[in-house]
Amino acid sequence: MNAVSRRSALKAGLAGAALAAPAVASAQQSFNWKMTSAYPKGSPFYMDGPGSATDLAKRITDMSGGRLKIQVFGAGELVPAFEGFDAVRAGTVEMNHANSYFWTGKTAAAQYFTAVPFGMNFQGMNGWLYDGGGIDLWNEVYAPFGMVAMPCGNTGVQMTGWFKKEINSVADLKGLKMRIPGLAGKVYASLGVDVKVLPGGEIFPALERGVIDAAEFVGPFQDRRLGLHKAAKFYYTTGWHESATVSELLINKAAWDKLPADLKAIVSNAAAACNVISEAWCQKHNSEAMEDLIKNQGVMAKPLPDAVIKALRTETDKVLAEAVAKDPMTRKVHESYMAFKAKFDRWSEVSEEAYHLKVRG
Repeated sequence: MNAVSRRSALKAGLAGAALAAPAVASAQQSFNWKMTSAYPKGSPFYMDGPGSATDLAKRITDMSGGRLKIQVFGAGELVPAFEGFDAVRAGTVEMNHANSYFWTGKTAAAQYFTAVPFGMNFQGMNGWLYDGGGIDLWNEVYAPFGMVAMPCGNTGVQMTGWFKKEINSVADLKGLKMRIPGLAGKVYASLGVDVKVLPGGEIFPALERGVIDAAEFVGPFQDRRLGLHKAAKFYYTTGWHESATVSELLINKAAWDKLPADLKAIVSNAAAACNVISEAWCQKHNSEAMEDLIKNQGVMAKPLPDAVIKALRTETDKVLAEAVAKDPMTRKVHESYMAFKAKFDRWSEVSEEAYHLKVRG
């Protein structure tokens, strides 16, 4: 190669390097995000342990090699428990870890992405979200607010809750003061219950002092940790209101759009991992806690009477019908959810139901 050719090759190489440099720099760009939560710092499942908000943040940091770091704040540390939606929408923080049914005042359709009374279990909910168009609808619902969302946890079947007095009939619900969020609260209200929405940390003192007569939180492990069994002894186990309760990772869309494709993939896969891992954690800890509550804590655990369940189902149908009639987006989500549920129910009859009735023993 002569001198002219060498100089030409060198120039071409330098030009190529210059063109490649911005792409390399972009690929290695780092981000520091904030994530708030609706739950207090240290809360098992939500803020601490496998599948929690802090676990999710660590997985994202580790998988990204530190390119996406997320600082996690418990409820009240940066914003109040139920203000994460507004904080993400405003761009005050990039992420919030909570449950979408807290935002039904913003958009009624949000309820469907947490839990629907008499709805699907963990397997069915995941089927709808990941493969039945649920996540796409979730993001369609949040598009006007400039946000995207995805599942990042699940409690599995929750318990109906704690009651200071025994429930023998629908009449026993009338005038009862109960902590219960979401659509289930509207259903109870239609049967005469005085519904209260309280953050987790406020439930025990309210129940103990008689400010409320009953309370629903999550399940045996979480409820025992709050000490709810010390304030009420009747523990109803039907779980009609939340047969699988999804945790929501809410993300500011403008911030999301700035992430390169590989970091988006890391966030999505870390959230999916936490969705499965958190539910597995609940199965172990709830089974142990339920045994302790019954054997050692004097708790009386039983399902609600059939007549009460029937009334709750009837009112649920009415509440859902009213929500659907008022809002086209809610109707769209409802129809998608129920169509998937119908198919899943038929499959579940010959799979999960057959297992529980014939195989488990």
